[in-house]
Amino acid sequence: MSNIEQLQKIIDNSRKIVFFGGAGVSTESGIPDFRSVDGLYNQKYDYPPEEILSHTFFERHTDEFYRFYRDKMLCLDKKPNKAHHKLAELEKAGKLLAVVTQNIDGLHQAAGSKRVYELHGSVLRNHCRKCRKFFSAEYIKNSEGVPECSCGGVIKPDVVLYEEGLDDSVVNGALNAIMQADTLIIAGTSLTVYPAAGFIRYFRGGAVVLINRDKTPFDSQADLVFHDKVGELLDKIKVGNA
Repeated sequence: MSNIEQLQKIIDNSRKIVFFGGAGVSTESGIPDFRSVDGLYNQKYDYPPEEILSHTFFERHTDEFYRFYRDKMLCLDKKPNKAHHKLAELEKAGKLLAVVTQNIDGLHQAAGSKRVYELHGSVLRNHCRKCRKFFSAEYIKNSEGVPECSCGGVIKPDVVLYEEGLDDSVVNGALNAIMQADTLIIAGTSLTVYPAAGFIRYFRGGAVVLINRDKTPFDSQADLVFHDKVGELLDKIKVGNA
């Protein structure tokens, strides 16, 4: 039995799949990741991206933060790819319990997924720090300098920056889903970003499937490993009704 046939069998026999995804899920939509050879961490800026995307930098150099953020983080023209659509299909068929994502692009929801835990927030949500008024990503994209609310407060993206903690309700929802899962599919992540990478330790179910372009520290612990593009692989899966 080939690996893809094994994956099909695992999915056919599952009723509570949880998909845990990282940047590699969205690269096929044209959104750059951070740690690959051509990712953001390997491009040159006045400051390293991980410094720019920190709470301290946002507070001290808000204008510079937004210059980088608009240029590199707001990919509002990108569309869901085959991976996003297949996961939405699995959820609709009653096989997928939840998506737990480290991505902030909102593409899972755009593809139709309903139960999505966004560990690192979303660029699609922005709020005034003073009055909490909501602003769209388009508003941020089209603004200049530091975007401000009519009340005078600075607008901040609902994105978890370095030095900031994850949202408790999102964390609890994600962990509960992983603990309920009968199959865990880990995809498009190097499993090096904590605390998110530690979430997979809570899985108590059957099969662990790992899909990532490069090797990860978790390869030897997975039941099935693919070094492939996530969308191209998942597109081969046939989805039947639960």
